[in-house]
Parts: sequence; structure tokens; C-alpha cells
Amino acid sequence: MIEPTISWGDIFAGLAFLLSCFATGMTLWFNHRQNSLIQSQERLNNMLLQQGERDARDAARADLGATFIKLGSSKYRLKVWNKGKATARNIRIDFPDGNDIVDDSEIREKFPLESLDQHQSVELTAALYMTGKLKHTVRLIWEDNASGSNEKVVYPTL
Repeated sequence: MIEPTISWGDIFAGLAFLLSCFATGMTLWFNHRQNSLIQSQERLNNMLLQQGERDARDAARADLGATFIKLGSSKYRLKVWNKGKATARNIRIDFPDGNDIVDDSEIREKFPLESLDQHQSVELTAALYMTGKLKHTVRLIWEDNASGSNEKVVYPTL
């Protein structure tokens, strides 16, 4: 029977094999981590692109609103404002449930309003003593860079 003998060369070959296995395992682990990082980076880039597209769309849009403001003890105004980033053009106002709060001659004087920039507003004298309603329906129609026909129905209340 032949007895196996281990030489220094066998020991170094075994250590080299173990080191090679360790290096291969570390390379596979590193590649897996790198792929995860690349996927995270792609998701982040897609989110940034979507945010940029949303910001570009918002920059082209006007957003009109209306509310009643109180001046003094019994005077009210209907304030129409633009809180969007773009200029609203050809602004029109309509009262779907009937207009019993603003004088028609004042509406004809001010509307259609040619333009309303961001944070600008226009006020109409409101005669609220003529009606007992606390909530009114106002439809605002306008154009902006995003669309030639925008419409928003708001319900200003007292």
C-alpha cells in the first residue's frame, strides 16, 4: 500500500485554490451589489425624468380659483385669482346656478379678462345681502399654454 504524502507544493496549490474560490465568491457578491445599485440608479433617474416632465407641464398651466373676501363689516368681494405658474388668457366667468351675487354690468366690464399672470387676481363686488345662500357655484373658463380650453367649477362659501 502506498501512503499519500503531502508536499509543500500541494499545500500551496490547496491554498491557491481556496483563495481562488474566495475571490470568485467576492466577485459574484460585488457584481450582485453593483447590479442592485444600477437598478436603483435607473429608478431614481426615471423618477427625476417624470418629475421634470411634471414640472414642465405645470409651468405651462394656469390654475384659477375663486373665493369671497370680506371687506369691513358688511362688504364682500368675489376674488378670482391665478395660482398656477403660467399666464391664463381669455378668462371667462359663469354662474351655472344663476348669478344673484355680482352685478352683470361689472362682469361685462371685466370679463372676458385678457390675461391673468401667476398670483394676480381680479375682484368683483359681491352683493350678498340679496341672497340667502352661503355656497355659490362659479365656473371659470380660460386658455393657457397647456390647453386652449380649461374649465374649473369652484364653490366659494361665506
